[in-house]
Amino acid sequence: MTRQLHLNAFLMTTGHHEASWRLPESDPYAHVELDHYVRLARIAERGTFDSLFLADSPQLWGSVGQRPAGALEPLTLLTALATATTHIGLIATASTSYNSPYNLARKFASLDIISGGRAGWNIVTTAGAEAARNFGLDAEPAHAQRYARAAEFLDVALKLWDSWEDDAIVADKASGVWGDDAKVHPPRHQGTYFSVEGALNVPRSPQGYPVLVQAGSSEDGKAFAARYAEAVFTAQQTIEDAQAFYADLKSRTAAGGRDPDHIKVLPGIVPVLGSTEAEALANEQVLEDHIVYAHGVGNLENLLKLPAGTLELDARLPADLPPESAIEGAKSRYTLVVELARRERLTVRQLIGRLGGGRGHLTFAGTPEQVADEIETWFTRGAADGFNIMPAVLPSGLDAFVDHVVPILRARGLLRSEYGPRQTLRERYGLPRPANQYVSPTSTSTSTSTSPSASASTPALV
Repeated sequence: MTRQLHLNAFLMTTGHHEASWRLPESDPYAHVELDHYVRLARIAERGTFDSLFLADSPQLWGSVGQRPAGALEPLTLLTALATATTHIGLIATASTSYNSPYNLARKFASLDIISGGRAGWNIVTTAGAEAARNFGLDAEPAHAQRYARAAEFLDVALKLWDSWEDDAIVADKASGVWGDDAKVHPPRHQGTYFSVEGALNVPRSPQGYPVLVQAGSSEDGKAFAARYAEAVFTAQQTIEDAQAFYADLKSRTAAGGRDPDHIKVLPGIVPVLGSTEAEALANEQVLEDHIVYAHGVGNLENLLKLPAGTLELDARLPADLPPESAIEGAKSRYTLVVELARRERLTVRQLIGRLGGGRGHLTFAGTPEQVADEIETWFTRGAADGFNIMPAVLPSGLDAFVDHVVPILRARGLLRSEYGPRQTLRERYGLPRPANQYVSPTSTSTSTSTSPSASASTPALV
């Protein structure tokens, strides 16, 4: 069988372009309307996407003056979308810095059960003092502390998801035995950051545990991904950079004893479509013309850790920016933005225009054939296992991609034409169902493959 693309729909309010809400077609209130997300999920399902994804952070993002602000809590929203869809995977971001393992493990297990095995967790540590102050902290925890906590958090979550064996429920009415206590395993975890005694109060879910997704590209992030991640969302500006990242991550995964096919690399792409290339570029220009540059300057100064008023729109970035090692927050995104500006000799105005559509992800304006060509090139030349599709405007951009790009990918044999028998998200991504760490390999458990052991050494995250 021909290797198949994995497509994930990254859904963000009225679209990924910061000015999308200003277009006549856009509803500036849609970001908190369930019907908007149901419509998007069904469009993606019509396009036979593997999954959809909701980003999140426990803080108010940016200025409410810039774009639709505030977001529905993603696990709540995905539970509603689970009842409105049949096949598509449902991936939510959740922070290890501002949650507890027990509650979050329970929520993801519940979503996996409700959706019939379609849940995924995008694991983040959440950088930024703003979020920290929402949880009684004066400043964000240090980089090393955040990631040490995150590593232990995942360790505990895996113990909790495995705390019920798959066949722990007996349901023997004749004997009056509902479950087998011997097949329930309280974690009794005592660690640096967490103390968790009891078993999860939700049985083991259809997938064993949700698909583990990671979205960091720094050295620590790649080390974590190689050890645990089953899908990686990454931002890459050039195919050469993407190929290097892909090869490095696959190599690290194999070196750690895992099958490199069991980690899917999905770069982000912001497609802007037109019936001709000129029309696509004109559509992109309309969006850029609606950018409020004062917002962009403030966001860029915040990312680069510069005092307000440092940047000038028609000048280039300062030559004396701090190195990545001095950045406590989004290290890989910081480096990507600085390298983009340096490589293409962009002014601040030009850089803001480039970042307005995807915040550092690849933007591509062209015909459906040109977009399909770009996707196929990255896919067949060792740069990607699929893509995070990030429409600049929603819902029209997703509709256009499904109506015009998806048929081309199907005709080339790169994408399924229909879902076929109902599958879990793991099955659709070609991932094994993890074995329960409390069950010996010779057991008759229904688990079929290995999972990261909770007793294994746990690297830092990004």
